[in-house]
Amino acid sequence: MSSVNEAQQEELEVLKSIYDGDVAFKQISDTTFQYKFGEDGSYKSFIAEISWHDNYPEDVPNINMELFYNKHVASSVKESVKAGILQQAQDLLGMSMTFSLFEWVKDNLETLLEDQPNAPPSITTLQPQVDDGDDDSPMKKDKKEQLTKSQKRRLFDRFGATTDRPRGWDWVDIIKHLSQTGGKPES
Repeated sequence: MSSVNEAQQEELEVLKSIYDGDVAFKQISDTTFQYKFGEDGSYKSFIAEISWHDNYPEDVPNINMELFYNKHVASSVKESVKAGILQQAQDLLGMSMTFSLFEWVKDNLETLLEDQPNAPPSITTLQPQVDDGDDDSPMKKDKKEQLTKSQKRRLFDRFGATTDRPRGWDWVDIIKHLSQTGGKPES
């Protein structure tokens, strides 16, 4: 039993040194490892999880494809990836195989993903939403007209901004203003 534990410790150190700085590799625990294959955000990407049990590497490790990240992957693709990894693991019994299994998936990624669609069926069947422009939602802001400098200058000049005006031209006639607002009548 101690030789199995020693082999696992040795393989753990080797995996840490090989995948140091690789963002696709993730160590979940001392016996569980994940590797992300394919481009991030692509429908042709998935994560494979390999977990060792007490008798590893004398027995085949557990392969898990039922991860949340893999929800977009077709079940037939998950099964073919898992079956391929298990077949490779059978050939490597008695040896440290986690690195070899991840590398086998990398090398055969195109073949494994042949049946995987480029997009999930729910997205490809949706019709694109067309904006009519009749929507008066409060979130939609009207774009202000942008004027050039010369247009602004002409508009400014039209209202007499550059002409000389008599002093008090913009003053308010208080008597006239109060007569229009209807000041408080005295009793």
